[in-house]
Amino acid sequence: MSTFTETKVIDQITVTENGIVLYREATRILKDGEQIAQTYHRSSLTPGQDLTNIPANVAAICNVAWTPAVIAAYQAQIQANQLPQ
Repeated sequence: MSTFTETKVIDQITVTENGIVLYREATRILKDGEQIAQTYHRSSLTPGQDLTNIPANVAAICNVAWTPAVIAAYQAQIQANQLPQ
């Protein structure tokens, strides 16, 4: 009888020049240890965002990339791009 298993891994983490962290989670279906299918789910995080329930390896990258200067620059960029009311 065949054994099917599902694994999830973060297989890609990217930090953009303005500090946004993009990451991809791959869900792999294995049959008797051989991969037979794979799907992806992509997510993004903005500088200073709450990291509760974020995978540990992604949170570690965020904590290094998001210096106080990066967070301040990102917030200033967002304010500069808002339309006047």
